[in-house]
Amino acid sequence: MQPDNDKIDDVVLALLALNIHDETEQGARSWKGYDWEALNRLHQKGWISNPVTKAKSVILTPEGLARSRELFKQLFTKET
Repeated sequence: MQPDNDKIDDVVLALLALNIHDETEQGARSWKGYDWEALNRLHQKGWISNPVTKAKSVILTPEGLARSRELFKQLFTKET
Protein backbone atom coordinates (compact mmCIF):
# COMPACT_ATOMS: atom_id res chain seq x y z
CA MET A 1 0.00 0.00 0.00
CA GLN A 2 1.40 3.40 -1.03
CA PRO A 3 0.45 6.33 1.24
CA ASP A 4 -0.75 9.54 -0.37
CA ASN A 5 1.53 12.13 1.23
CA ASP A 6 -0.62 15.03 -0.01
CA LYS A 7 -3.64 13.64 1.86
CA ILE A 8 -1.52 13.06 4.97
CA ASP A 9 -0.25 16.65 4.73
CA ASP A 10 -3.82 17.96 4.43
CA VAL A 11 -4.90 16.10 7.57
CA VAL A 12 -1.85 17.24 9.58
CA LEU A 13 -2.41 20.83 8.45
CA ALA A 14 -6.10 20.58 9.40
CA LEU A 15 -5.22 19.17 12.83
CA LEU A 16 -2.80 22.04 13.46
CA ALA A 17 -5.96 24.20 13.62
CA LEU A 18 -6.91 22.44 16.88
CA ASN A 19 -3.88 23.80 18.75
CA ILE A 20 -3.64 27.36 17.47
CA HIS A 21 -2.50 30.02 19.92
CA ASP A 22 -0.86 33.46 19.67
CA GLU A 23 -2.62 34.41 16.44
CA THR A 24 -1.54 37.60 14.67
CA GLU A 25 -1.95 39.03 11.17
CA GLN A 26 1.36 37.31 10.28
CA GLY A 27 -0.08 33.86 11.12
CA ALA A 28 -0.47 31.77 14.27
CA ARG A 29 1.47 29.31 16.41
CA SER A 30 0.39 25.69 16.83
CA TRP A 31 1.92 22.83 18.82
CA LYS A 32 3.99 20.57 16.57
CA GLY A 33 3.34 17.07 17.91
CA TYR A 34 2.99 15.48 14.47
CA ASP A 35 5.01 13.36 12.07
CA TRP A 36 8.31 15.13 11.25
CA GLU A 37 8.23 14.19 7.57
CA ALA A 38 4.74 15.66 7.19
CA LEU A 39 5.79 18.83 9.03
CA ASN A 40 8.83 19.16 6.76
CA ARG A 41 6.61 18.81 3.67
CA LEU A 42 4.23 21.47 5.01
CA HIS A 43 7.22 23.75 5.48
CA GLN A 44 8.39 23.07 1.91
CA LYS A 45 4.87 23.93 0.67
CA GLY A 46 5.01 27.27 2.53
CA TRP A 47 2.20 26.52 4.99
CA ILE A 48 4.32 26.59 8.20
CA SER A 49 7.64 27.85 9.52
CA ASN A 50 10.65 25.54 9.70
CA PRO A 51 9.72 22.83 12.23
CA VAL A 52 13.36 22.00 13.01
CA THR A 53 13.81 24.31 15.98
CA LYS A 54 13.90 23.97 19.75
CA ALA A 55 10.43 25.54 19.94
CA LYS A 56 7.57 23.18 20.70
CA SER A 57 5.38 24.94 18.16
CA VAL A 58 5.45 26.04 14.54
CA ILE A 59 4.12 29.20 12.97
CA LEU A 60 1.39 28.82 10.38
CA THR A 61 1.79 31.38 7.63
CA PRO A 62 -1.32 33.47 6.91
CA GLU A 63 -1.97 31.23 3.90
CA GLY A 64 -1.33 28.11 6.01
CA LEU A 65 -3.69 29.35 8.71
CA ALA A 66 -6.49 29.94 6.20
CA ARG A 67 -5.87 26.56 4.52
CA SER A 68 -5.71 24.82 7.91
CA ARG A 69 -9.11 26.16 8.92
CA GLU A 70 -10.59 25.38 5.51
CA LEU A 71 -9.34 21.78 5.66
CA PHE A 72 -10.51 21.34 9.26
CA LYS A 73 -14.01 22.48 8.32
CA GLN A 74 -14.04 20.25 5.23
CA LEU A 75 -12.68 17.13 6.94
CA PHE A 76 -13.92 17.26 10.51
CA THR A 77 -17.17 19.22 10.86
CA LYS A 78 -20.79 18.20 10.42
CA GLU A 79 -23.31 19.98 8.24
CA THR A 80 -25.92 21.76 10.40
